[in-house]
Amino acid sequence: MNPRPLRVLVVDDSALVREMTRAILSRERFEVEVAADPLIAMRKMAQTRPDVMLLDLEMPRMDGLTFLRQVMADDPLPVVVCSSVARPGTIAALRALEEGALSIVQKPQLGVRDFLEESATALVDAVTEASHARVFKRAGRSVPAPTPPPMVLGSSSWLAPSLAARTVIALGASTGGPQALQAVLTALPEDAPGIAVVQHMPEAFTGAFARRLDEACALEVKEAAHGDRLFPGRALIAPGNRHLRIQRDLQGFYAELSAEQPVSRHRPSVDVLFESVARSAGADGIGVLMTGMGEDGARGLLDMKKAGAFTLAQDEASSVVFGMPGQAIARGAVVEVAPLSRIPNVIVERLRLEGRGLGHPTVAT
Repeated sequence: MNPRPLRVLVVDDSALVREMTRAILSRERFEVEVAADPLIAMRKMAQTRPDVMLLDLEMPRMDGLTFLRQVMADDPLPVVVCSSVARPGTIAALRALEEGALSIVQKPQLGVRDFLEESATALVDAVTEASHARVFKRAGRSVPAPTPPPMVLGSSSWLAPSLAARTVIALGASTGGPQALQAVLTALPEDAPGIAVVQHMPEAFTGAFARRLDEACALEVKEAAHGDRLFPGRALIAPGNRHLRIQRDLQGFYAELSAEQPVSRHRPSVDVLFESVARSAGADGIGVLMTGMGEDGARGLLDMKKAGAFTLAQDEASSVVFGMPGQAIARGAVVEVAPLSRIPNVIVERLRLEGRGLGHPTVAT
């Protein structure tokens, strides 16, 4: 017996976007309903509850953020935001992620028909990933992540400068990742070792995402530029549509960006980052794979473990989607498994150890 098709509700005031999106998703056997504004969407949702909502943020009668908050407070469901690349659109999209939306797909102001056709794969992937996500009623939030813990070990003497300078922490995430990354990065001290991050996100949004993290963190957080130095107290976010590798020279670690073909269906790819850290940092690397669908990062994390690095995966209970960390665990790539709330402390505790001996995966509680 075939399972019923996934129901997707497209809420957008543009008739062109609604119909093009319906055409693209229908080709993948999604059952698609459309609504021109949130009030129409609410009536349709009362009749048939969708599995996923694709939501525009700039609409008449009720703006998308207000509607999103209402949905998440009343009857949460997976939401993918379709946002403009204009600055107000990027800010609103990031606020939507904070309010419980799972991911963003880019909607330009011009050339909408061509954009949607060219980005059909990204659109289908985003909706499919969202359909696997777990959402909860949490005071308007959909992500089961706890409130970020207080910053750990803020003293500059907590880690020997030589160890901090030769250590690289690599973080990878996808669906549900923005909230997870914020929880981890805001909890780390300002003199933590250099951090490199891949979060699957369209290129128009990673710069704004890095700036929002920078405002919230003790660390310096910036979107990586080619040649940027990675050093203690700095976190580099991979730009959308560019692979990020961490290379090493006599002066230390630096970022290398490329537009090579997608790896594991993604650019940037977590696998690409992790594999580069395995080569450049070896046993002085720490790899952390968090919430997300698919297997991007699992192979690279195994490379890091084989190089002697400490590897950590987010546990299933705190993951919005347990695909990426689950795949890494299944491949034997993970030394330790921890809930999101414990990941910053596990990183710091590991750094304080003198040795880096690897054993069987353990679960931090």
